[in-house]
Amino acid sequence: MNKNLLDTIKKLSDVEGFKDVCHQQNENNPMPSVEVLSEIVQLIRAILFPGYFGNAAVNSKTMLYHIGVNVDKLHALLFMQIKAGLCFETTKESVACSEIDRVSKEKASEFVSLLPSIREKLHTDVVAAYNGDPAAKSFGEVIFCYPSIRAISNYRIANALLHLGVPLIPRIITEMAHSETGIDIHPGATIGDYFTIDHGTGVVIGETAIIGKNVKMYQGVTLGAKSFPLDADGNPIKGIARHPRIGNDVVIYSNSTILGTITVGDGAVIGGNIWVDSDVAPGAKLVQRK
Repeated sequence: MNKNLLDTIKKLSDVEGFKDVCHQQNENNPMPSVEVLSEIVQLIRAILFPGYFGNAAVNSKTMLYHIGVNVDKLHALLFMQIKAGLCFETTKESVACSEIDRVSKEKASEFVSLLPSIREKLHTDVVAAYNGDPAAKSFGEVIFCYPSIRAISNYRIANALLHLGVPLIPRIITEMAHSETGIDIHPGATIGDYFTIDHGTGVVIGETAIIGKNVKMYQGVTLGAKSFPLDADGNPIKGIARHPRIGNDVVIYSNSTILGTITVGDGAVIGGNIWVDSDVAPGAKLVQRK
């Protein structure tokens, strides 16, 4: 190997200069895998929407078998990924692997027990998408084709894992949908039933956003933060509310931007291409002036 290559290797191997972005995993601890998480999401889709994803030949007579096989595989894969997420966040070598194993298995089992309620919520989202789009010919078309259902599915999976205290993995799962659909939903957002996004590309929903029931958004909508309060060192303060609260039965049309900890009241309609940074009264209609 020539000297230039050796010098470059030495520079790249010197972690002191970039230690903030160089993760040093404890020995024998697993790392999260995007490929395995993608497989997990596909398994969950096959469980929640049997006959649409996974084995298309599933029917009422074979349902118990297919769901059982998929749940068993899901639990095994999810246990390892939850463990990887916990190991990634754990910097103390004194934490026993047996304790991480126990916690990971418990969280995987708890997540599996939440699948019926996740399916109930996703069913309402499918109904909302179908009823809200005259171009939709069937529920099947919505489940197969609509990017909003793909993104919302990933969000509801990730949100459940986040509430179970699973680190890192929820964000990876929502970012997978972000890459596929252009819809960016933070797993920490709170979203009610019958939620739909028409078209979807460019939608951004921030971490502390709260969205009520029966809310419809169009492409390009942003529920963002207006400003970032800073600590004594000038760094943004994390973990505080920064995003809007959207009431029930609200419609937000394309490319509107709603910023800060404001409230949009029940039944309000926000027209397209509007900047909103103050409260909107229930039933109000904000439109562009001609």
